[in-house]
Amino acid sequence: MVRCRLRAYLPEMKSGLLTWPASFGARRDRTFRASVNRGARAPGALTVADVTEFYGDTSGGIRTYLQEKARYVGAHPNLRQILLVPGAEDRIVDAPGSRRYELRGPRVPGQPPYRFMLAVQSSRRILRSEQPDVIEVGSPGLVPWLTGIAARGLNVPRIYVHHSHFPRIIVPLGEQASASGRLVHALLNRYARWIDRLCDVTVACSAFAERELRAAGVSRIVRIPLGVDLDVFHPRRRAAWHGERSQRRLPDGPVAAFVGRFSVDKQVELVVDAWPDVYARTGAHLVLMGDGPLRARLEARLGGTRWGHLLPFEHDRARLADFYASVDIVIAPSAVETFGLSALEAMSAGTPVLAARGSGAGELAEDSGGGAVFTPGDSRSLAESAVALFGRDLATLGQLGRAQAERHHAWDDVFGRMVALYRELIEARA
Repeated sequence: MVRCRLRAYLPEMKSGLLTWPASFGARRDRTFRASVNRGARAPGALTVADVTEFYGDTSGGIRTYLQEKARYVGAHPNLRQILLVPGAEDRIVDAPGSRRYELRGPRVPGQPPYRFMLAVQSSRRILRSEQPDVIEVGSPGLVPWLTGIAARGLNVPRIYVHHSHFPRIIVPLGEQASASGRLVHALLNRYARWIDRLCDVTVACSAFAERELRAAGVSRIVRIPLGVDLDVFHPRRRAAWHGERSQRRLPDGPVAAFVGRFSVDKQVELVVDAWPDVYARTGAHLVLMGDGPLRARLEARLGGTRWGHLLPFEHDRARLADFYASVDIVIAPSAVETFGLSALEAMSAGTPVLAARGSGAGELAEDSGGGAVFTPGDSRSLAESAVALFGRDLATLGQLGRAQAERHHAWDDVFGRMVALYRELIEARA
């Protein structure tokens, strides 16, 4: 089965590796010099190059982070952003202060909408043309080594942002896994240390992520949390909760929601396992919003229930904020969540969060007092915690979560810290 899939996949990989970069390189000479954005920026503007594979139409936290950074850069004439991501076709997208290069790459099997980042030659041409002051690597996989090759000869600092805790995603039990699992986990930790050596510093977004990185042997770590749009994700949207539920055909009674990617690492099926017990004891309905490789399986599991609802991925951020404000609690079940951006967005909208203890989202719930936690991977614990949470004063918990978002997670503050880190590393290289 695997051999057949790879054989069918090779032509697309060959196209991504060989044919396309050369054609794009020829066109690059004509398009790069006409860059209106670059000429419009103030002389000496700090330019950051963001490189990641985790960028697609229905991807989540990393895409949000990069889009919010683009907005921040657009409001600061002394900054500029270029973004290198894989796409279905090669194209350039301009916005105030930023430019996105989509480099055609083959699809990741079974992981829509993700694609491999394979255009080494084109990435090298782009970086040499744009001359960034700092490079930010936003995903593991192929991107760190691709960036290392493409940036060879450029004396600019590189930052790795640990958005995805890949050793725990691939081997969830870590040191407690089988012998073969422990070997794979050790190799993945070794790869994490290689990324650390390749880059000047690693940014961890939570205490959980920092602990795991240090356990893997990564030492040059700076902790900077992610942020939220406090104006869009606001409790005032709760006033229209009835209309929002009516539009989405949801019940008026208690409702819990999961928002995110339908994939194994998000552990969304753990919530489905727990919910018959929660529904029997509270009457609370469960809504899953998003997309991903497990969608068909979730449709089959929820199809015959009275309590389960499946909604598509929501592209409109304002409508997403309306949804968060219309439900009673939001569940973040993943035990390997490095931060939990959906949990923070829910808290900012005034909605309490139930999350796996010890994860990035669990930290948000516990530090704010705006939610509750359960034992990771334990559906019974999840059910008990959900039942207990529905019995608490949800409005007060929502206020606590909102206060935490306002104190620590405004995007301007987050990117202010990131830019300060950029400048510190640039000065160290000078």
